[in-house]
Amino acid sequence: MPDTSRETLPAAPAPAPAPATADEPRGCLFALSQPPLMIFLGVIGCLLLMAAVHDLFVL
Repeated sequence: MPDTSRETLPAAPAPAPAPATADEPRGCLFALSQPPLMIFLGVIGCLLLMAAVHDLFVL
């Protein structure tokens, strides 16, 4: 009668993640954390808000 039990080998260790390098591309959340971009978006948002308030309440 053949032996049907199988021996389990120890799992190979997972490869360590590579350290982040300076030339690695970054995502858009990094871009949104930049102060000049946030100031620009804030100014545009305020202009749109003022235009909407003017259209709703003044005209």
